[in-house]
Amino acid sequence: MKLVKSLLLGSAAGLIAVGGAQAADLPVKAKAVEYVKICSLYGAGFYYMPGTDTCIKLGGYLRADAVLGGGNDYGFNQSAATQNAGSNNRLQNYYYTRARMDLNVDTRTATEYGVVRTYADMIFSYDTGNIVGSSPATFTAGGATLGLYHAFIQFAGFTMGRTVSIFDAPWNSYPAGGPDTIPGGSNHVTGINQFAYTADFGQGITGSLALESPDTQSNGQGNLWNTSGFVATGAVSGAGAIAVTSAATNAGNALVLGQYGVNAWGGTRAPDIVGAVRVDQAWGLAQFSVAAHDLHPGYYGTTEPTGHPSDKWGWAVQGSLSIKNIPTGAGDSLNLQAVYTDGDSRQNFQVLFPQQFSMYSGSGIAYQSVGFAGIADGVFGAGGSIETVKTWGVRGGFTHNWNPYWVSAVYGGYAQLSYTSNAKALICGNFVAAYGAATATCNPDFNFGVVGVNTVWTPVKNLAFTADLSWSRLDQKYSGTIAIRPFRLLRSRLRRMS
Repeated sequence: MKLVKSLLLGSAAGLIAVGGAQAADLPVKAKAVEYVKICSLYGAGFYYMPGTDTCIKLGGYLRADAVLGGGNDYGFNQSAATQNAGSNNRLQNYYYTRARMDLNVDTRTATEYGVVRTYADMIFSYDTGNIVGSSPATFTAGGATLGLYHAFIQFAGFTMGRTVSIFDAPWNSYPAGGPDTIPGGSNHVTGINQFAYTADFGQGITGSLALESPDTQSNGQGNLWNTSGFVATGAVSGAGAIAVTSAATNAGNALVLGQYGVNAWGGTRAPDIVGAVRVDQAWGLAQFSVAAHDLHPGYYGTTEPTGHPSDKWGWAVQGSLSIKNIPTGAGDSLNLQAVYTDGDSRQNFQVLFPQQFSMYSGSGIAYQSVGFAGIADGVFGAGGSIETVKTWGVRGGFTHNWNPYWVSAVYGGYAQLSYTSNAKALICGNFVAAYGAATATCNPDFNFGVVGVNTVWTPVKNLAFTADLSWSRLDQKYSGTIAIRPFRLLRSRLRRMS
């Protein structure tokens, strides 16, 4: 038995040894390891996508905001019928909050015809809710919103897709920070669909030409009012326009004021034609921009047989200047711009600015007074032609670096809007018919200004705390008092200065 056991064990060992020798002789191909490599061709943060010649960079930010006593900077006073900001009654939010995440993706691919670039910027926000309706009012829950600010392809000088307008200054609407409601220049920071070409002439000099779709702005086109559609009794509920009411008696029912008729755009027939020349050098930047804007109305009535006004082209010009490294300190900057528009008001009161709004103040004859403003590209009435609206504005900001951790800035903007005499006659004819003229003077022109200061503390890299304080003033040209119907003798003062 011992002999048998020895033979069996020896056989097993031999089998194991032979099996091991055969496995070692088999050919084995190891799987290639795909390492992520740094791409230094286009700056920091780019990496090669494994297995390709395309470089990619991921970026973005997280932001948390709180606005105290700001009349809701995200909606700006009475810019929407669901808001009571500025009324200072018990149905107004005294603070507003926002949480936001931004994600952007940038790719570059070198080809025999040049670099092909794609870029997308996606925004995810959650904002404070608001009070809606009369007492008993309801409180709406906060809302989540999505935004696509940029989504474009660049190749051989062409830009195709969605991004900021070439009409804009590089700082858009923020010459030194500040709120979204600074007038005095254009702002397409949320993007506009376009087809553009930029030529580089060397030494920092470029020229650009673009076709842009104004109906793809974040808040659509500006107003084009048909005054025949004015509804006085709808003013309190938000369907009409030139009216004001006492916030106390109205129990917080929100108003949409300054809407002088129905918005009467037809379908788009021509894109905006935009051009810009820019000089960008070590001392700073200078840019001159022009834009042409087609006002294509619908019908005088609701059907084709009622007829329509002819199209009219509006236009705008803007100059921008940035001076860097001024004597006040290293990294300091001064940004300035000025704009004039005729039939293209959103190049001044930009896309994040409410196109009709109100501001409350005190009154010696009523519970409150209210000022209101309506912004439009044009106005027309039954059987008439478009009367374009003219505006001008200026904007500026100065930024000072105290040290690598602290930065302060001051900024401001001022703009004026004027209706033609014919447009005023149309608007004020409706005003007098609805409210009388015995105690009130109608004039829809207005001026609006903003000044502010801010300080930014950056304790560590990629973390910043900002405190911003701004003050706004509406100088409207209405004055006197009016009674709102069908409410029982509600009186409120229309102040020229609000």
